[in-house]
Amino acid sequence: MENKFKVLFIYPNDFFMNMLPPAIALFAALLKNEGHEVDLFDTTYYRVEGGSFQHDKSKEEALHVAPTNMAEKGIFEKKTSPFDDLTIKLESFQPDLIAMSTVEDTFLRGIRLLKHISSFSVPTIIGGVFPTFAPEKAMSYSCVDMVCVGEGESVLIELCKRMKAGKSYYDIPGLWVKTKNGILRNAIKNFHNIDNLPLLDFSIFEEARLYRPMSGSIYRMLPVETHRGCPYRCAYCNSPPQNDLYRNEVGSLYFRKKSINKIYEDICFYRDVWKAEYFYFWADTLLAWTDNEFDEFVEMYANIKIPFHCQTRPETITPYRMKRLKEVGIESLSIGCEHGSEEFRRKVIKRSVSNEQIVNSFDCAYDHQVSTTVNNIVGFPDETRALAFESIELNRKLKVNKMGCVIFTPFHGTYLRDLALERGYIDDAVLSNCFMEESLLNMPQFPVKQISALMHTFLLYSRLDKARWPDIEKVEKNLGSSKVEKLHEELKQEYKDLFFA
Repeated sequence: MENKFKVLFIYPNDFFMNMLPPAIALFAALLKNEGHEVDLFDTTYYRVEGGSFQHDKSKEEALHVAPTNMAEKGIFEKKTSPFDDLTIKLESFQPDLIAMSTVEDTFLRGIRLLKHISSFSVPTIIGGVFPTFAPEKAMSYSCVDMVCVGEGESVLIELCKRMKAGKSYYDIPGLWVKTKNGILRNAIKNFHNIDNLPLLDFSIFEEARLYRPMSGSIYRMLPVETHRGCPYRCAYCNSPPQNDLYRNEVGSLYFRKKSINKIYEDICFYRDVWKAEYFYFWADTLLAWTDNEFDEFVEMYANIKIPFHCQTRPETITPYRMKRLKEVGIESLSIGCEHGSEEFRRKVIKRSVSNEQIVNSFDCAYDHQVSTTVNNIVGFPDETRALAFESIELNRKLKVNKMGCVIFTPFHGTYLRDLALERGYIDDAVLSNCFMEESLLNMPQFPVKQISALMHTFLLYSRLDKARWPDIEKVEKNLGSSKVEKLHEELKQEYKDLFFA
């Protein structure tokens, strides 16, 4: 019997970040279809760095979401060493290739894992948004042999095919490879037709990873791809640079839409085979459809009978769309506000929607009994505390079920990272961290500690009565001090009683 080519995926996820990565499930399906064998090492339930940070719990503590307990589903922290367990995995599986999918804030965790197993001398390839926009930095680590720039479907299939056959793979489009003479950099030449992709293979994940908290409950929740990329130009996001990258190298936009027939095929498979209880449509902007495409979607979904969550922009919301989505089972909707100053939002963030339109979009969802979450960011380049309070004042006008506020992160490839570099707010060597951690921008007009303190009190200012503002400000000015710890807990409990009851 012919030996199968073996690929071990490494996913250096945040501790208890219960979002299933569809890319790995897709790559697993693609490689199995080619006759290869795949396995996965996923760090989701390990404290790789130690410490107390727990992704979903940090969102609870910040009042973004209602509390849940994953132990109800038998999901617990793994107490063994992730490094020892990874070694055991390599010894038993004996892969021919190690493939790591990473975003910027998990990259260094992944590097620690790769360094730990470097003695096995297995070739490594890294893919994802961060290596696409910072391939030189990714390749600077000795434990990284190859980087995939852009989409990985064709790259990984061709790489495994050639490695198995013992053929050279140095000329694969989209692949950067280390050689004795330096790095070979192959340009992107094409991308996959997303309607021709196989059904995702979730069997590569342990059962626990199919569950995710949502609105205070825990569901067997699966991700559904409807769009790839986004047509909008938000300066803090890497979707616009992806469009630019593909336009320059391939002559076509990265953004495209799946056909409704393919979406229906995926959904039925997840419902009937994987017993999905809830769907998460992970498009940046689900409602980036024409009116005809939207009607096709809701007509298709009418008989699915499974609740779903999605995210969109205020411009895409109409009474008709909210009515139809409610009829077919939408349970929650995230809408990006990001900032409350129309001028700052237009000039810096590159979002031209008006405050009136933002307020009206939430009113519209509220009128149709669609549960909403508003997304906000503080600590943008050139922002001030006074500007951030314009966001708070706008949030106070919104009819909204849940609020979120995170700290701006200067991801590689984004236009706002370039602005932060131009202003001298960050050094080029800086890698972005989790958006729940401290700001990486050194701005004299909006210091790091002030940004963090406002992020942690943003929701209190936005939703509690203004009579409580003096107490909230006291917490903000002394965040982390024992003298305001009790007051902070009282304010948080008041918030929970009002909005999570």
